[in-house]
Amino acid sequence: MSNQKINAKNAPKPVGLYPHARKVGNLLFLSGIGPRTPDTNIVPGLTQSPSGNYKTFDFEAQCHSVFKNIRLVLEDSGAKWEDLVDVTVFLTDMKRDFDTYNRIYAEYFKDALPCRTTVGIDSLPTPIAIELKCIAVLSE
Repeated sequence: MSNQKINAKNAPKPVGLYPHARKVGNLLFLSGIGPRTPDTNIVPGLTQSPSGNYKTFDFEAQCHSVFKNIRLVLEDSGAKWEDLVDVTVFLTDMKRDFDTYNRIYAEYFKDALPCRTTVGIDSLPTPIAIELKCIAVLSE
């Protein structure tokens, strides 16, 4: 059985020692992917004061960016959006962000209906409000 680590050239660099994805047989496991931009490494819609407080916060921009990053990793891995079979979503503020996330998710996943779990958590390793962990099944 093949077991291949994948580092997507076009996606934001991982914030730790792990690949973007790992292909095992016909399964593709994506590491947690956030909304940072590939070229600048900034979080869309977020600016912070020197003390770390939010000056601007646009959760919709983070949602669109995280979906774009998932697509980049899938494409660099030889997969497509419709290959996704399971999505785990981590939100740092479920009460504030779930309705917005759910609405935007429906725009991207109206045809590809993977299983989904949404989890509210206290924080993520960088100042992001959303991260996705995905599994895809690759066509033979």
